[in-house]
Amino acid sequence: MSDAAQPPRPGIGVGVVVTSPSHPNCVLLGKRKGPVGAGTYQLPGGHLEFGESLAECAARETLEEAALRLRNVRFASAVNSVCATARYHYVTVLMKGEAEPGAEPRNREPDKNEGWEWVKWNEFPPVDQLFWALRCLREQGYDPFTEDLDHLKGYTGSHQLD
Repeated sequence: MSDAAQPPRPGIGVGVVVTSPSHPNCVLLGKRKGPVGAGTYQLPGGHLEFGESLAECAARETLEEAALRLRNVRFASAVNSVCATARYHYVTVLMKGEAEPGAEPRNREPDKNEGWEWVKWNEFPPVDQLFWALRCLREQGYDPFTEDLDHLKGYTGSHQLD
């Protein structure tokens, strides 16, 4: 089998559930631009860099994309998102952190994102409007306003999105 016929290896990403004491019961959402997932809602996040911790990646990506510094960064979940038709396969570790009090996001990557807004968790767009990692997180039953990990009970590590 030639290298061209081999499917790509999965990517490793870090997504960040950002909350704010100034916006109770809300998380930060942006709308994607670009060839993959354009028009769907996303969390801040990106690729894990060599030697970087998950918390460091979450803090760096949120600062780079939304100009927000995070406090209390910690593990939230993990998802394995596969969309064969788009040749997309990512394992995304979701971290959670709070924006500094009074801080508001700025869109620092307008070529990749339409802008940031605080959205109430219980008033989210429908799952078909969420980018894959965020969709999988919602389908797990994750609640960013608790510290339990009950949403991972029984999770088999696979979300087929075709």
